[in-house]
Amino acid sequence: MNRHHNPPRQDAKQGSNWSSLSTEGRLSASRSLDGMSTEQTVELLLTEDRRGLEAALRQRQSIAEAADRVADTLEAGHDVVFIGAGTSGRLGVLEAAECPPTFGTDPQRLRAAIAGGPEAVFCAREGSEDRAEDGREVARGLCAGDLLIGLSASSVTPYVRGALAEAGHHDVATILLTCATAEGLDGEADLVVALATGPEVLTGSTRLKAGSATKAALNAITTAAMVRLGKVFDNLMVDLRPGSAKLVDRALRIVEIAGQISRTEAEKLYRDSDGEVKTAIVMARCKTTVSEARQRLADSGGHVRAALEAS
Repeated sequence: MNRHHNPPRQDAKQGSNWSSLSTEGRLSASRSLDGMSTEQTVELLLTEDRRGLEAALRQRQSIAEAADRVADTLEAGHDVVFIGAGTSGRLGVLEAAECPPTFGTDPQRLRAAIAGGPEAVFCAREGSEDRAEDGREVARGLCAGDLLIGLSASSVTPYVRGALAEAGHHDVATILLTCATAEGLDGEADLVVALATGPEVLTGSTRLKAGSATKAALNAITTAAMVRLGKVFDNLMVDLRPGSAKLVDRALRIVEIAGQISRTEAEKLYRDSDGEVKTAIVMARCKTTVSEARQRLADSGGHVRAALEAS
């Protein structure tokens, strides 16, 4: 018996015809799934995953707009919050958790909320997604200028819908990232990114290609936003937080490559700059001191390329 099971509540917009959702449809190619060989099953799953990614690629313009809104929000000093349930919620948690070590972001400025709370990351808490009030409570904790990104494969998750609706009462900007079609969703958020991945190989199991497409879109949104914010130089992550031996080595290699210097020189500049990769790169390329390099970066808004090109 699952001690964490919570019965669904009818406290959100109900009456949806679940069977009409595109994510609940039956995929004709998998009608004989239980009769396929293991290799055939794997091939079909990966083929459908690829189609999910192609669906995301078709929405590159709206994904790019979402990335710009994330960058604008963070640049203005406001917060970005991902919110979702089940697989979508876990993907939001994963995305938020990986930005600080990769891009040096403040974990309080870019964070995530999942239906059922932190325990739901590790153990499914079915029924929590039906609690629209819990989603509204998350939105109430945000401020004008913040950005709430709702993640819902089906587009009708009450927890997410409740949060998006409440956000509108507090001048919080909203984005809905869904794997449903865009039809009828215009009023659900300021921006709707509809990937329209269609039916799953295993009917209704949106942890499959819908999950893959959502993860790809989230990767694109955060990475593109961080590029715009100057967290990247060339194709190198120059704002990473070296919290492990592997990341320290990566930081040194980045300073060596971007600074066009030897490993020994990179190690020295890395130490002299207190582990600030951007500062070490500018010191190396501009033959300048720590304080001068930091000033160049401050004047360029943290963008390494602009700091190097400054006279």
